[in-house]
Amino acid sequence: MNQTLINYVLHLADNTLILSQRNSEWCGHGPVLEQDIAITNISLDLIGQARSLYQYAATLQGGNVTEDTLAYLRDERAFKNCLLTELPNGDWGQTILRQFFFSTYQHLLYEKLLNSKDETLAAIAEKSLKEVTYHVRWSSEWVIRLGDGTEESHQRIAKALKELWSYTGEFFIPADYETATANEGTGVEIAALQQPWLNKIQDVLQEATLPMPEAKTYMHTGGKTGIHTENLGYILAEMQHLQRSYPGVEW
Repeated sequence: MNQTLINYVLHLADNTLILSQRNSEWCGHGPVLEQDIAITNISLDLIGQARSLYQYAATLQGGNVTEDTLAYLRDERAFKNCLLTELPNGDWGQTILRQFFFSTYQHLLYEKLLNSKDETLAAIAEKSLKEVTYHVRWSSEWVIRLGDGTEESHQRIAKALKELWSYTGEFFIPADYETATANEGTGVEIAALQQPWLNKIQDVLQEATLPMPEAKTYMHTGGKTGIHTENLGYILAEMQHLQRSYPGVEW
């Protein structure tokens, strides 16, 4: 059993599952019907990616482990998602900016994963990249629309930028399992993604008439190694309630 690879796959899966759960909270509450459907579809895309990754992690782990046990029966400290993905939605601007930050990172990551020595990871990345390309385009267009829109929309997206920026650095600070898989050629050297990510973010923020935050801002970390904000506990309590209340329940 390659525990390092399992941890890496779980990290990728947890990111997509937790962000999907957050985004799904907008279902039926979006600002307009079209965008309500759009954010819900993005949630479904992320759930699909999470399923593929959890299924692979379950195969690697063996035994009675399934995608469902990995999603519903692990405790908070076992989850390896980045802190940004578990933060509350806030208003529409904060949700949009969070998605833009994450999707831009994920797009760069999946592009590199196409060259992974692990054929399964490469295949998941190839399939997911088509979805993430749309996520980047959709979220970046909204960032520009809000930033270069009304006075209120500009203030709201500027406030979101101030609140979320200090959680973005964690993307590029590797956990041990990320470093090990990158050295083996199965994972990605994430530190190398930071400058291309910053370039894309700067281009969009400039078009949105938003200032680029200081590069040396303090960054929150810990999610990749199981140290989370209190927000994750609330997400898991809701998401895992049925399975934990009725163990082994099936539709």
